Amino acid sequence: MNRLQKIAQLFSPAAFVHDSEEEIQKLEQLIKLQQIGGVTFFHSRHSAAANFEGRQEKLTFDNSLEKLKSLIKRYQSISKTPLLISIDAEFGLAMRIEQTPQYPYAITLGQLPIEMEPLIFESGKLIGEDLKAIGIHLNLAPVADCNTNPNNPVIGYRAFGDDKEKVSRFALAQYKGMIAGGIAACYKHFPGHGDTAVDSHLGLPIIDKTKEQLLQEELYPFIAGIKQGVDMIMVGHLAVPALTKGERLPASLSKHVLKNLLREELGFNGIVISDALNMKAVSELYPTKGELEWKAFDAGNDILCFSENITEGIHYINQNATDEQIDLSYQRIYNLKNKLGLNTASKPTFSKLNDNKANTFNQIVAQQLFNTHWDKAQITHLLKPKDKIAFIAAFNNLEDLKTLEFNNLNFHETHQLEDLNQQKLDLITEEQACILGIFLPSAKPINQFGMDQASIDKIKVLSQNPNVLIIHFGNPLATKIFITSQSKSTILQAYQALPEFQSQAWNHLQTLRT
Repeated sequence: MNRLQKIAQLFSPAAFVHDSEEEIQKLEQLIKLQQIGGVTFFHSRHSAAANFEGRQEKLTFDNSLEKLKSLIKRYQSISKTPLLISIDAEFGLAMRIEQTPQYPYAITLGQLPIEMEPLIFESGKLIGEDLKAIGIHLNLAPVADCNTNPNNPVIGYRAFGDDKEKVSRFALAQYKGMIAGGIAACYKHFPGHGDTAVDSHLGLPIIDKTKEQLLQEELYPFIAGIKQGVDMIMVGHLAVPALTKGERLPASLSKHVLKNLLREELGFNGIVISDALNMKAVSELYPTKGELEWKAFDAGNDILCFSENITEGIHYINQNATDEQIDLSYQRIYNLKNKLGLNTASKPTFSKLNDNKANTFNQIVAQQLFNTHWDKAQITHLLKPKDKIAFIAAFNNLEDLKTLEFNNLNFHETHQLEDLNQQKLDLITEEQACILGIFLPSAKPINQFGMDQASIDKIKVLSQNPNVLIIHFGNPLATKIFITSQSKSTILQAYQALPEFQSQAWNHLQTLRT
């Protein structure tokens, strides 16, 4: 390859599964004329990175998976060098593509005991196999951040927790699982995005800690991963003044962070990939098109993700970079493609996704979680076989819950929380024990995890009744919103509302009741 072609291999712009034909053809021209190295798939422009943060609504389509496979085939067919296809699939393809296998969130897996580490490996392997089956080579996961700030607006449920030892072991296990599944994987978001209160899609987070603190906390899982051979790291758009001589420059644009710390001090020799360059933390720093791409490359990024100025970026890098800089990054990308079998042109092959594998895995995880964390003694006094029990559903359609396992509990009456006033709630809970199922609308903390204030107020009152058993199918970080110092109810964490988690919860209650 000549110099310009090598530079083009650094770029992995966004490709949207649902996009106009005009935009698809524009990307085809970039692939043909510029010979870019890869593409990173998102669901749609509406839901991509900075465009989606702050919104609650989602676009859904019935044909997303087939559309994705069609575009992969289409783009690969016109590329002179096979494209490196990547995606964010932290909890499976379902993170980006509807009606595909979904696995538990990292925060859910993080509730498993450390000795169940093999299950974390298995989650990575299953995700890797799913991605490989549809022609995707690189998963931009796992998240290796320690979520030490419970109000973190962007990491939260995506992290394995706040325990650096568990995060280190679980991130590595999932990473190794993805490799075993036949794809490449990537630690993120170096040097650690867990203790931030700002979403880098919308602004620049600043971590004001000493270097010693960072080495003991944020950096700990990354250092452990590097020692174990992790060969790709995504750098986050966050300022860490202790690492940049006091300058509030995003880590993704800092030579101090990427070259001095990551390469020289920590000895990392793998690929460094930028977080999405369209994110507000960096996208508005440089008015000249292409300058951001040059700054990111010059700082030490090998792959430039979600660049919106490819042609200008190639020109800027060509004008300023040395041959040695270009060759080093190009060689790392070439080696990765070679490792994945992508340096010989071939048509992508697809195989059918197996939903049963995800279903079985999710059932096992739910069962292990409930066996580990649900205290039988706390529950049985409310679940006497002959006693009447009412069920109230919050934030979910009651009719959608009425599966065989749910019906086996023979609830005396069932209600939708939103339909009940306080007088009716008092009457229901006075006459019998009650189970309140909370199905959190969103895993993200924005807008109180999607909960309306009226419903939160009702839940707070219900939680003061010792005859109410609360089962929370959602991010455990949300419980602080509706559980207060006056709460007397027993609360059981069910972590998320996957169908397998619901069925296991109902089965678990049925077992305790008989």
